[in-house]
Amino acid sequence: MSLLIACLLAPGMLLAQSNNAVPATDSLTLEEVVAYALENRAAIEQAQIDEAIGEREIRASLSGWFPQISANYGGTYNLKRPQQPFGDDIIEVGQNYTSSIALQATQNIFSSNLLLASRASRSRRLLLDQQVTDTRINTVVEVSKAFYDVLLTQEQLRILNENITRQEKQYNDARSRYEVGLVDKTDYQRAAITLANIRADRKRAQENIKASIAYLKQLMGYPIEQELNLAYEYSQMELAVQVDTTELLAYENRIELQQLETQRQLLKLNTAYNRWSFLPTVSAFGNYNLMYFNNELPELYSQSFPNSAVGLQVSVPIFQGTRRWQNLKIAQLEEQRLDVAIEDTRRALNTEYQTAMANYKSDYAEWQAYQSNLEMAEEVYEIIKLQYDEGVKAYVDLIVAETELRTTQLNYYNALYNVLSSKLDLQQALGNIDVNR
Repeated sequence: MSLLIACLLAPGMLLAQSNNAVPATDSLTLEEVVAYALENRAAIEQAQIDEAIGEREIRASLSGWFPQISANYGGTYNLKRPQQPFGDDIIEVGQNYTSSIALQATQNIFSSNLLLASRASRSRRLLLDQQVTDTRINTVVEVSKAFYDVLLTQEQLRILNENITRQEKQYNDARSRYEVGLVDKTDYQRAAITLANIRADRKRAQENIKASIAYLKQLMGYPIEQELNLAYEYSQMELAVQVDTTELLAYENRIELQQLETQRQLLKLNTAYNRWSFLPTVSAFGNYNLMYFNNELPELYSQSFPNSAVGLQVSVPIFQGTRRWQNLKIAQLEEQRLDVAIEDTRRALNTEYQTAMANYKSDYAEWQAYQSNLEMAEEVYEIIKLQYDEGVKAYVDLIVAETELRTTQLNYYNALYNVLSSKLDLQQALGNIDVNR
C-alpha cells in the first residue's frame, strides 16, 4: 500500500501557518501544502485585497462625520462695473479689481446617509471577512483534493512499474520456455502484448502526474520553476478516511447562509435608512472671508475687508413626489426577496448535505470492498503463478490473474481517492472545514 493514506489529518485540523516563502523542506505534507496555499493562492490574495478595498470604502463613507473644511480664492476684473440709479444720477458701483479669500468649515450634526454608513459599517466588515473565509474554505477543499490526486497518480505509476517488472520477467520466462520447446510462441506473444499495454498506461500516468502537479502548484500559488515533492504516510489510512456519519447538518455553520444573514442585516438597515430619509439634515457652519477692492491692480491687496459668520443649517425634505415612499417599498421588497433566497439556500444546503453523505457512504463501502478484493486478488495471483510454474495452469490463466490483480490495485486506489474526496465534500457540507487555526 503506498499512497494517500495519511495524507489526512482531516481538513478541519489543517494549520494555516503564515509562510510566504517556499518551505525549506524536501517534501511537503498535506498540512504544509494547505498552509502554503492559504498564504499564497491568488484567489485568497484577491479576496484580501477586496477586503482592504472594502475597509477603505467604509472609512470613506464615515469621513462625513468629520469637519469638512474648504478654502476658496477668486479674483475679478470688472470690464464694466455695475451701475445703480440714485435719483437722477447713474452711478457706477464697485471697483475695477476685486478678490476674495474664503475659509469655510461645516460640521454634520445629523444626516440619514451618515447614520446609515455608521450602523452598516460593522455588517459590511463582517461580510467582507465572510467572503475571505468562503475563499479559504474552498481553497482547503480544492487543494486537498488536488493533493490526493497527485498521490493517486503517483501510486498508479508505482503499481504500473511493479507490473512492468513482473511482466518483463514473465515475458522472458515464456520466451525461454518457447525456445526450449516447452510451450508454443503464443505465451510470450501474449506477454509481449500485455507488456506493451502496461508501458502505454505508465506513459499516460507519467504525463498525468505532470498535469496534476501543475494544477496543484496553481492552486497553491507555488513557483512554477520550483520542484514540488509531496510527503505522506500510510499508517493512519484507516482513520483518515473515516468521518462521523451521525452528525446532523447545522445550517448556522455554513458560510453561505452566514453571508445571506449578514446581507439581511444590511437590507434591514437600508429599509431603516429609507424611513430616516423623511428626517431633516442638520449641520453647523462657520466661515471667514477676506475681501479686496481697488481700482488699481498693484494696490489690490493693500487693504483687506474681512467678514465672518457662524450658523446652523436645517434642511427639511417636504415633498419629493413619491420617490421616498417608493424607495421604502423597494427596500421592503428586497428584504422579502432575500428571505425567499435564504429559505431556498437552506433547501439547497440540505440537498448538498444529503448528496455528500450518500456519496461518502457509498464510496466508503466501495473502498472497503476493493480492500477485501485486493487481498483476494493478490492471493489468487500467487496461487496461479505457482501453478503455472509447475505446469498445472495455462499461461492465459496467469495473464488473467495478472490483469485482475492490476485492475484491482488501481480500483482500490481510485476508491481511496473517491472516499477521501467525498469526505471533504461531506465536511464542507457540514460546515466543518476549519481555516482559522
